[in-house]
Amino acid sequence: MRIIEVTGPALVLGSTQPDVAERNVPVVRRRSGGGAVLVRPGDVLWVDVLLPAGDPLWEDDVGRSFHWLGRAWVDALASLDVEGAWHDGPLVCTPWCRQVCFAGLGPGEVTVDDRKVVGLAQRRTRAGALFQCAALLRWDPEEMARLLDLDTEAEKALANLAGPLAVDGAELEMALLGELTTLLQD
Repeated sequence: MRIIEVTGPALVLGSTQPDVAERNVPVVRRRSGGGAVLVRPGDVLWVDVLLPAGDPLWEDDVGRSFHWLGRAWVDALASLDVEGAWHDGPLVCTPWCRQVCFAGLGPGEVTVDDRKVVGLAQRRTRAGALFQCAALLRWDPEEMARLLDLDTEAEKALANLAGPLAVDGAELEMALLGELTTLLQD
């Protein structure tokens, strides 16, 4: 597990998204799939988890491969008295899910009160998988819509589809580390 410290704002695009123009926020691209994530210091807890192929947690089915990680996030949240759920079905896509990570719900992703709070993406090679996780600590659907040239309907939908976690980022980081350590030792 590695924590990615966000030191400045950036709009992080998924690997298959078309480029977008910068609007006072640098635009960068990650190698895993999914929609855009807006990061700013203190707004997102970004965690990468590396899993070697053949690990007991490894799952050949790409959709099901997220389930163990979603459960770990839910257990970490539960230890902070936050009741969450991980999605164990197929991708639930809205008209904006290809553009905005938090506008859709994929396997393993986590919701609280029916709003997405943890987004997951992965990149696989023969050696293993890199899971990239983003937990929302703050959520600004208006800015996200503006950065991606989305209309008012999208902005309103984004406000209902996702939301921030009411937890301390450092406490969530420690809780997740504890859950992952337990899982990886079993």
